[in-house]
Amino acid sequence: MRIRYSATQDGRPVKKAIVYTKGEHTIRLDAVDKDAVYIVERLRANGYETYIVGGAVRDLILGAQPKDFDIVSAASPPRIKKIFRNSRIIGRRFRLVHVYFGPKIFEVSTFRSLKDGPTSNTYGSIEEDVLRRDFSLNALFYDPLKEIVVDYVAGMKDIREKRIRPIIPISMIFQDDPVRMIRAVKYAAATSFKLPWRLAWKIRRQAPLLSGVSPSRLTEEILKIIHSSCAARIIENLDSFGLYEYLQPGASALLRRDASFRSRYIKGFADLALKPEAVRAQGETMAALIRDFLEETVDWEGGILENYKTAFLEARRFVLPMNPPRAELDHAIRLIFGEHGLTVKKPRFLLPHSRQTDSRLIEEDPEASVPVPEGEPRKRRRRGRRHGKMSGAAAGTTVSSGE
Repeated sequence: MRIRYSATQDGRPVKKAIVYTKGEHTIRLDAVDKDAVYIVERLRANGYETYIVGGAVRDLILGAQPKDFDIVSAASPPRIKKIFRNSRIIGRRFRLVHVYFGPKIFEVSTFRSLKDGPTSNTYGSIEEDVLRRDFSLNALFYDPLKEIVVDYVAGMKDIREKRIRPIIPISMIFQDDPVRMIRAVKYAAATSFKLPWRLAWKIRRQAPLLSGVSPSRLTEEILKIIHSSCAARIIENLDSFGLYEYLQPGASALLRRDASFRSRYIKGFADLALKPEAVRAQGETMAALIRDFLEETVDWEGGILENYKTAFLEARRFVLPMNPPRAELDHAIRLIFGEHGLTVKKPRFLLPHSRQTDSRLIEEDPEASVPVPEGEPRKRRRRGRRHGKMSGAAAGTTVSSGE
């Protein structure tokens, strides 16, 4: 173990960070994505201090395999983009760079300062950047080239003591970003770490702050949760803290009102975690979110077409404020129909805009985005003929070129 120092204005050395070597942090280099290592290597070769950071480092220390590798660097977004042609800058306020390697996306951010508070978007140093992060277990910096972990906030100690500790003052952390409440509970459930009493009390007290969070951010969080292997435990914990009602109000109300629904709903996610990831990726996660609700909502003895319309619209309302792609929701519904022995062909989404509201979707064209039951012939529409004539018009009616 080594100590990293910096100098004060009068030249005196001040302890800034603990540096853990390969034998002390136990991260295996072969568990780190090679493309992530390449990004770090390229940025370092161009003279920019760069690390893998966040949940990936936490998972590697705990012996788990990270799904994502986030990277932080002293390089600005335009400079990162120049170094990597396979990248693009995203975001308006918080500008980041996505570097693409086939289907993989690596998020590369720039060190930010505390000049304008914890949500500042001005660039700074690593010492400032670490103090903007949410919890100490997510604030460790890993250098895969030197195989060291740099710890400015005693995060390694908190991991070893299995504790969730905020870096930002507890009076501000959830005021600045209410989504941190969801993350704190999620991290505790996924790692079996403790939430300190004061932090847990603050989460219960400030849960209503989530009502002001945008649907897109809530959608992002619920998708991460249901794709997690710990989804069942996370959902139970979120519900106990009064947070799940802001992610899935429909499901939360049923969880509290109906013990039978609660048991089936939680078990559904527990069973899902036992399936291979390739299976879970094919619509099973969305199906787990709506299955128990549709079981009680749909008249399974009715016609397939009417059942599908009911299932689609009711499922869409049930998962609000989440707004999944229509194709993804459709696929999940067809999986559930298949469990009842009902086969439905894949629908053709004919409306020009994918974000049409469901009411407009049905009113404008009831058959535009619903599937045709297996074996039932499709209705063909007569097309208008050329040479100025329109089908359906009265005989002899012509259309001028100006209309």
